[in-house]
Amino acid sequence: MNRDFQLNQNQLVHAWQSQLPQNLDPSDSAQVFADEANPNALRIHIDTAGRQMYSFDFQCSYMDTREVKVDLVDVEREGRTVDERTEVIQDMAQGYSRQIHECAQALHDVTHHS
Repeated sequence: MNRDFQLNQNQLVHAWQSQLPQNLDPSDSAQVFADEANPNALRIHIDTAGRQMYSFDFQCSYMDTREVKVDLVDVEREGRTVDERTEVIQDMAQGYSRQIHECAQALHDVTHHS
């Protein structure tokens, strides 16, 4: 694992903000923030469409310029924390995690050259 790489976090946030919506369902909305605690990580907030009104928070950490680790941080429904272990939440979280990985792959050019 290459720990010496340095990513331009601001550039990354902008790239993710433009790319991620293309990987998500058009009716979902996402926000991407720099992770203040980790210069090689992003925070991703996804609001689901429809009546459920779930919101998911993920941390996306770059292990190197190609590999990301996606962790589910929190799930809320209408502003209240919900049990993340239910099958519905797990399925949704896995789906979003997969879309986040796809977004990271789409942004290889950005991470490779920054």
